[in-house]
Amino acid sequence: MEQNINNTQTENGKEQEIDLLELVGKLWRKKKQICKAAGYGALIGLVVAFSLPREYTVSVTLSPESGKTGGSSLMGMASMLGLGNATIADADALNVSLFPEIIASTPFALELYSMQVKPEKSDTTVALHQFVEEQSKPWWGYVFALPGKAIGGVMSLFSDKEEEERIAPDPFHLTRKEEKSLMLIKESMKAEADKTTGITTITVTLQDPVVTAVVADSVVNKLQQYIADYRTRKATEDFNYQEVIYNKAKAEFYSLQQEYARYVDRNQKITLQSAKIEQERMKDQYDLAYQLFQQAATQLEVFRAKIQEDKPVFAVVEPASVPLKPSAPRKVIILIGFVFLAVVGSGAWILFGKELWEDVKKGIRG
Repeated sequence: MEQNINNTQTENGKEQEIDLLELVGKLWRKKKQICKAAGYGALIGLVVAFSLPREYTVSVTLSPESGKTGGSSLMGMASMLGLGNATIADADALNVSLFPEIIASTPFALELYSMQVKPEKSDTTVALHQFVEEQSKPWWGYVFALPGKAIGGVMSLFSDKEEEERIAPDPFHLTRKEEKSLMLIKESMKAEADKTTGITTITVTLQDPVVTAVVADSVVNKLQQYIADYRTRKATEDFNYQEVIYNKAKAEFYSLQQEYARYVDRNQKITLQSAKIEQERMKDQYDLAYQLFQQAATQLEVFRAKIQEDKPVFAVVEPASVPLKPSAPRKVIILIGFVFLAVVGSGAWILFGKELWEDVKKGIRG
């Protein structure tokens, strides 16, 4: 029984070897066809590789500090200033996972929309939206865009409305041209955040090395300012509210101080008991106003320190710099990829596709 099983397995193995050798032989007999397909693939790969415009990439690495350690120091400061167990709510934390969403948002792109940039081989500056609109495209991009332009031209003949050129776009009502420019700006920026370490990598890709570096640096600065404003927004509101209380307490204290001083000056030689009682009452009001004024001033300083404590600190691990080499297109990889696809496609046609096609044609004729 075991011997029969072993014999069967041996026969199956020999059949598989024969089938494999037959397939290899079939490919070898058609080697000229495969080489021709590889040549066509290389030619197409070269055309594609040299048709794609050069792109430059700049990456900036940030290591943000959360600033969560500020709470204990502020509590200590509040205790030293006489506020006892006063509690100060921590500002809402901005998770680093939101960085990609912030950069991809329309308000953030609008911050860069009218930014002036100067390309490497130009003597004049242009707005960023104009620069991205005028970037080169491969030749097939213009070909595919022709039907849309033709349809748009015909539609414009029957439309009475014309898009007005505006100095700055209205975020609430964008034109098609502005929306397209903003989309191009968003696509040029990318942020990747590591939730474990908090390291954020910001990448900008454009067709000019100098413009790419300048935009990357501006993106980092605006992102830092955006997050700083977000983190300190609650503390700033608390400070502004406390400042109103402080000014009110200060005005009331100065008013009672002047009133008390005038009353004492007028009644220095008067020994009436009613005058003494009135003076004591005014002195109590003055002391209470002074305590409230001092407490308001103390709280104001605490909230001022809270704003500073909540400001995030970013360590720029890898700053922006002008790239020396383009990041795309990778011509060698494109060439190898097209040659590989051509060889694989030709081999699949020789082994399976041709026979399958013949069967299909026979089925149609029959």
